[in-house]
Amino acid sequence: MIMAFDGSSVDGSEYLDVVRLARHAPAWLDGAVSFWSTYGLAVFAVLAGIGWWSARRAGGAAAVTALAVPVIVIVAYGVNSLVKSAVREDRPCQSLRVSTLEACPAPGDWSFPSNHAAIAAAAAVALVFVSRRLGTLAALAAVAMAVSRVWVGVHYPHDVVAGAMVGGFVALGSMLALRRWSRSVVGWIGSGHLSRLLSAP
Repeated sequence: MIMAFDGSSVDGSEYLDVVRLARHAPAWLDGAVSFWSTYGLAVFAVLAGIGWWSARRAGGAAAVTALAVPVIVIVAYGVNSLVKSAVREDRPCQSLRVSTLEACPAPGDWSFPSNHAAIAAAAAVALVFVSRRLGTLAALAAVAMAVSRVWVGVHYPHDVVAGAMVGGFVALGSMLALRRWSRSVVGWIGSGHLSRLLSAP
């Protein structure tokens, strides 16, 4: 039997307050939050695409920075998943046995840190290096994603905060490292079949 951490002692009462609030909220609001919680990550992919499309006109370095966004998101997801597997925290809807908007994930689908929050935060931080405007939009969307995951009942507040920190730090470190090696990366991509990705036709 796998022993799992019970995170309810950290902020279980705050989690229950949010779940109760969701239970008494208007149906349209719950529906909108649930939809965002499930499909909202697609917005970050769209913003990354817009960032790359615009960056091609600003030169090779800018295009490489934009192309790095989805790669960094994947790396952040991987790091977050490793932490999740190491901590093995049960979902709050399992530990506290409450009725939630979203179906409670099966045992073994660990809660800490939140993958959704990590992905959203990684995309937001990475996009700041591409465009401050896109980064700001992504940051607002990331906050909404983190809140929605608690609202629908699948994460404690500390899960989404930790996920956002993991994703944010991975993205920040990766983008700073890329700045140092951007010329080499531009030269490598520019000399191959992917060179079309670096400039507008």
